Amino acid sequence: MRDRQLGHGPLEASELSFGTWLTVAGGIGREQAIRCVHAAVDHGITLFDTANQYGAGEAERVLGEALRAFPRDRYLIATKLFFPVGDEPDRGLSAAQVEKQLDRSLMRLGVDCIDLYQCHRFDKETPLEETLTALDKAVKGGKVRAIGFSEWTAEQIDAAAAVCEANGLTAFSSSQPQYSMLWRKAEAAVFASCARHGIGTLAFSPLAHGVLTGKYAPGEPPPAGSRAASAEMNAFMETAGRHYRSDSLLQAVAELKPIAADLGLTMAQMALAWVLRRPEVASAIIGASRPEQIADNVRVIGVELPAEALERIDRTLGAVVVWE
Repeated sequence: MRDRQLGHGPLEASELSFGTWLTVAGGIGREQAIRCVHAAVDHGITLFDTANQYGAGEAERVLGEALRAFPRDRYLIATKLFFPVGDEPDRGLSAAQVEKQLDRSLMRLGVDCIDLYQCHRFDKETPLEETLTALDKAVKGGKVRAIGFSEWTAEQIDAAAAVCEANGLTAFSSSQPQYSMLWRKAEAAVFASCARHGIGTLAFSPLAHGVLTGKYAPGEPPPAGSRAASAEMNAFMETAGRHYRSDSLLQAVAELKPIAADLGLTMAQMALAWVLRRPEVASAIIGASRPEQIADNVRVIGVELPAEALERIDRTLGAVVVWE
């Protein structure tokens, strides 16, 4: 495993990081989730991404329990706030919420400091200066090492950078957009904005919620036990993820298989190599329900896709790619 600098901040992240949505949050059994976390550490993954809302706090609790088997300097914990946790009505990025949710995450994780604390979405109801001042206080108070955000627009990123510079506040280290062969919205403006402000990228869903593994076939239901068969993923697909269910998209993905085979790669490995080819990307966040999946994915480290393969991928996916 290799590390990359996360923007201009203090952290270096492994090129693959481990995400906990749907799996550690309750999609698989607790002991199996812990085995997956341990396998990730054993394979050199250092960054573990979670959120307070995943499993109503359960993902943080299980992740914290799993990581206590290792010295604290062997891993980085990244978590998030914004959405309600369980049935609680609280949400947003107010100063009160930052303080409250940070303390609760620290308690569930069982640590004294969170390495990367992220705004899960942009809060239009709270002034940016209030949020950024609260995050700066958390960093200077020793509860957080670096700060980041997920799914912010270029305009929101630029505005936050201006507030930080004008007020001498801790600058963002990371951006966490959805990014894959099929979902390239970040290329339009977000990557450029992050580059201007020294912000690194943690790409989530680099396998397009499992679609780029090739295991979902057009006109057929998701295989039993797959993430797409889970209730939470089905709820997601009914809103933001409908795109990934279309037969035209699944057919195009199926036509990627010969390209991967010619490269001697699995579909997942090719998709991860495609994401990691971008210099803006510090790490691609993978999920896993079995330790073997991690062992398979880490084999992508150091793989460079030739220009011909990149051109074939673009021709094959064509109109199913989401650009904006």
